Amino acid sequence: MTQLLEKDARFWDKIADKYNKRPVGDEETYQHKLRLTQAFLTSEMDVLEFGCGTGSTAILHAPHVKSIRAIDVADNMLKHGRTKAAQAGVTNITFEVASIEALPEDGSKYDVILGLNILHLCRNPRAVTQKVRRMLKPGGLFVQSTACLKNMGPLARVFIPMMQVIGKAPYVNFMSSRELRQILDSEGFHIVEKHTPDNSVTDFLIARRAVD
Repeated sequence: MTQLLEKDARFWDKIADKYNKRPVGDEETYQHKLRLTQAFLTSEMDVLEFGCGTGSTAILHAPHVKSIRAIDVADNMLKHGRTKAAQAGVTNITFEVASIEALPEDGSKYDVILGLNILHLCRNPRAVTQKVRRMLKPGGLFVQSTACLKNMGPLARVFIPMMQVIGKAPYVNFMSSRELRQILDSEGFHIVEKHTPDNSVTDFLIARRAVD
């Protein structure tokens, strides 16, 4: 793991307990995104989720798929995930410490890759998207929810760095909805489902990898 990823891991490890107790901000929107995703899932699918956090979403999707490989840089986050999965009786999720950037490409091909509330935390979203494409089967799905922080206006560019200086915010990548969709398009993805709630800067997109 690089020094930058280690720094990210320390931040998320430190706040893992508090993060785990935090309620979903918009339960209605969250449930809608779950339904949109599960409409594409089948019991034969192998899924990868990167930046899985405490595993809440993976646990809810697990009954609809064959397996989920859930990775995160923060082991303290994963400890909560393992506990919650055990409590829910979910046995088809494996939790492991890893970043999508450093994850070995061992020939595994996934039917679905989830990147939920994580792409804007990556230092090179395009490179991550390229890797997702390589790790998906032809026709596979990339399900992602990304905060497009350029849509927030100029104040965000001042406030967020101030919070980072005092250790209250992680690294974030500023991009717009347009830039996000350009990345997906340039990497051969076709958007098949989208949802952006009113007054939200978060784009939820389900994109299908082109068949070579």
